Amino acid sequence: MDNSQKIAALLGERQKIEKEIAKIQQLCQHLTKSIKCVRERLDSTTMVVRWTCDTCFSIVGIPNNEEINGFFRE
Repeated sequence: MDNSQKIAALLGERQKIEKEIAKIQQLCQHLTKSIKCVRERLDSTTMVVRWTCDTCFSIVGIPNNEEINGFFRE
């Protein structure tokens, strides 16, 4: 298997994994959440502060300024 075939296979696997994650996140009830620094987008290196589900790691909201200040004081 040459490198281009290997890359194509890996990209196919990644797409399957991303679909499975999206499905799990869609079905999650998001019962508990925490403020975390996460990537702005999958292809980004920019970090942003967001509320994320503790179970499925999905972004579930944007904290207000008071919550952000509390997060950085911890």
